[in-house]
Amino acid sequence: MGLLRFEGVSKRYSAGTREVLALDGVDLEVGEGELVALVGKSGSGKSTLLHLAGGLDLADTGRVLLGDRDVGTLGVGERSKLRRREIGFVFQFFHLIPTLTIQENVELPLLLDGAKRGTRGAELLDRVGLGDRSDHLPGELSGGELQRAAVARALVARPRLLLADEPTGNLDSANGEEVLRLLSEEVSEEGAALLMVTHDEDAAARADRVHHLADGQLVED
Repeated sequence: MGLLRFEGVSKRYSAGTREVLALDGVDLEVGEGELVALVGKSGSGKSTLLHLAGGLDLADTGRVLLGDRDVGTLGVGERSKLRRREIGFVFQFFHLIPTLTIQENVELPLLLDGAKRGTRGAELLDRVGLGDRSDHLPGELSGGELQRAAVARALVARPRLLLADEPTGNLDSANGEEVLRLLSEEVSEEGAALLMVTHDEDAAARADRVHHLADGQLVED
């Protein structure tokens, strides 16, 4: 049984006077220690699927389960706690807080959950090659450095599930390869499940499985 499961999930949005079916009866399973890639054209439903997986949005029909918990039955506060403790997000545009140092950004999920500052943030920054940049602000780092910092932040709470939205989309080939290596290591070493949306053929080639989304429906390649 997978760590993350979609069971007949559908989601509709209103776009002006039109109703858009973003996901149409999707079934998907991602197991611990597994890297699954999602590919598809813009508007195919990839980001919607990630948002539902992370409890940022709720399905109209069907169920999204993390372990034995139905995410759709959790309240707003419970879903927020779930994201802090068990889900790591890697966004395409980093979403680092500009007034916090890199180390403070990385440690933020722990601090928001009431944990005291420890060594985990510094260890991860060393691991991603940013140990000497920990006291810098995001505005002082390059795009590749910012994405590596964002990966460190996603890993800091040792999440069971990693969700990555185009993690190499704004990076050159060298930095993109480094980010993929870090994510793959977390899957293999910590047994995390990774669901990654990508247009990058090299990134998709690292996956255990590749699924294609078209018109809100999922097809395994």
